[in-house]
Amino acid sequence: MTTDKHNKRPNVPPLRFPEFTEPWETAKLGAIAEFSKGTGISKEQRSETGLPCILYGELYTTYTNEVIEEVVSKTDLDPTDLVKSQKNDVIIPSSGETAEDIATARCVTSDNVLLGGDLNIIRLVEPNDGRFMSYQLNGIRKYDIAKIAQGVSVVHLYGGDLKMLSVTFPQSPEQKKIADCISLLDRRISVQSGLIEDLKKIKKHLMEQLFCQPKEKSPRLRLVGMSGEWKRVRLCDVVQRVTTRNKTNECTRVLTIAAQYGLIDQQEFFNKQIASSDLTTYYLLHRGDFAYNKSYSSDYPWGAVKRLDNYDEGVLSSLYICFCPNKNIDSDFLRNYFESTKWYRGISEISGEGARNHGLLNMSVDDYFNTTHRFPSIEEQRCISHLLNAFAHKILNEESILDKLRSQKSYLLNNMFI
Repeated sequence: MTTDKHNKRPNVPPLRFPEFTEPWETAKLGAIAEFSKGTGISKEQRSETGLPCILYGELYTTYTNEVIEEVVSKTDLDPTDLVKSQKNDVIIPSSGETAEDIATARCVTSDNVLLGGDLNIIRLVEPNDGRFMSYQLNGIRKYDIAKIAQGVSVVHLYGGDLKMLSVTFPQSPEQKKIADCISLLDRRISVQSGLIEDLKKIKKHLMEQLFCQPKEKSPRLRLVGMSGEWKRVRLCDVVQRVTTRNKTNECTRVLTIAAQYGLIDQQEFFNKQIASSDLTTYYLLHRGDFAYNKSYSSDYPWGAVKRLDNYDEGVLSSLYICFCPNKNIDSDFLRNYFESTKWYRGISEISGEGARNHGLLNMSVDDYFNTTHRFPSIEEQRCISHLLNAFAHKILNEESILDKLRSQKSYLLNNMFI
């Protein structure tokens, strides 16, 4: 590729394939496309069989790439009065929650896909490439589209307004090559995302098999060379409660528990600190300490337990139950154990469904530390930790690759278009 870093020639993009030299054209979208709308298909009208269909909501949830190569939904509705796609159509929602969200363009690469209501259909004049236009609308034109969206609580985007949108484009061969290039990167991103999801599923399955509940004498899966019954213990037998207060108000990093990030700085997570300025009553935690949040959610029906890994120290509200592991338990083993569902049993024996109030489990500190668990020898704990940590490290590496791929795509969308 060739680059024009200072964009000395404004009619060409900063990054371009070297075999193309002709300047790009600029036109209103209405001059190179026809506009129409889809017809209503509800979520309830999807079925296991029938014709492929796309609902407008799926552009936000199901189809994350600009090019739809495989349609996942079907409907048994009579297609006579429904709108069918033509290969190369570009679809974009006609309503949404925000102006930025509504600027979500997708190219349909198949004929005869039924297009649901609340969809604007942009049918380009040949030989323009719908994939190229979808990448342009979703990238460099995204905020231009957001500006023409109308409404407050519900935002609308009308075909008449889209017709007046200025777009730029080269000759068809260059459009196709740009679209092929970014589509190939999209496929690589999809493969990478699938790999990460598979690794997470394998790790989750291993965690459920490698740990056991208090009433089980051993887990369903044992590592080679490991034997012996797992011992039933109370949590207070393997951890010590942390009650040190931030008396001097010296530590100002206020922590919160986040499902994905664990114990994290409020300022980083919320982009603001929601705690009061007086932090003298907060617990002072150090790296490796744990905290239990009695607030429950769909992801954590019995609350969440997280270890402080991101910082050397931080302070946490006294509403949390804090503790550190002693020499009888491997810290990494304990962290992985609390990411499984096996530890719930000890909590559920004390705090049942009826013992919940205003989003919190009604459970005392003593009750929590008296919950029962089943743990193996320290040697087996370390072997389990080593295996699960290797999976976690692999997932982090693959996520880093995914981030780089997405950055590459963002760079191309910003530099291969005008």
